[in-house]
Amino acid sequence: MQLIVPPGTRVVAEAEVAVLETGATLPAGAVGVIVRAPADGAQAYRIRFPDGAEASLLRAEFRILKSVRESAVGDGEPAEEDLLRFVIYRCVVGSRAFGLDTETSDVDRRGIYLPPADLQWSLAGVPEQLENEETQETYWELGKFLRLALKANPGILETLYTPLAEQATELAQELLAMRTRFLSKLVYQTYNGYVLSQFKRLEQDLRTRGAIKWKHAMHLIRLLLSGVTILREHDVPVRVIEHRDRLLAIRNGELSWEEVDAWRLELHRAFDAAFSTTTLPDRPDFDAANAFLLKARRSMVDAR
Repeated sequence: MQLIVPPGTRVVAEAEVAVLETGATLPAGAVGVIVRAPADGAQAYRIRFPDGAEASLLRAEFRILKSVRESAVGDGEPAEEDLLRFVIYRCVVGSRAFGLDTETSDVDRRGIYLPPADLQWSLAGVPEQLENEETQETYWELGKFLRLALKANPGILETLYTPLAEQATELAQELLAMRTRFLSKLVYQTYNGYVLSQFKRLEQDLRTRGAIKWKHAMHLIRLLLSGVTILREHDVPVRVIEHRDRLLAIRNGELSWEEVDAWRLELHRAFDAAFSTTTLPDRPDFDAANAFLLKARRSMVDAR
């Protein structure tokens, strides 16, 4: 499986680049940025260069700039597709895990990978996450995953609590067993702050364009519902079946903006009340997470 390099990534041409629109030729080593990625690895990427010229290049015809720079201290990062064999946890998140899926919903997979110590310690290092847009998969390196979990990142917490786990090694099962250690009052700040900023953007879109992304609005409401439950019950409610009809009504544009905003304000008040009475700790258990990471790293000292 070849991972798709996302738009916005800076790349370096491996050979001379012919710009068909102008007839110009750019030298090997020219730096550009991906403006359009293909649906699969057999098709070409659209690359824009500093002078505004664009060209179509296959994946074998360019390298990622970060890898080129880091190759000065070694052979560069290992191929991401090779690192997929070190995935220790794989699960389904998104609409299918939330219970908000329809016949056309994608299957979004997330997880964790734990590279061998030799790769982790090398000058080249390993990427903090592996992504494949084509298959809707993302795998975080364990250290990055734990840091995000300690910060109460909603997507990371949902990855720990989804009921749709597909693969979990013994080490990953140990992590799942300690997942409550990542829950703290930080959920209030993280969830609330994100929802407030995003609703301001939606309001701006409504004023300037007369339309908003209703699916995004639905997920913001879902985050507030989740946050309230976390503070009250010390559990992350991934599935929201009891709210399915009303949430899908938002996504389908069947509720007015005023109704959606009223629900949001109601949930903010509930969130405030839950925060004032929650017995969650002020901060997550950093020591437990750190001890787990060290144990996991040591387990990969002799791995190949």
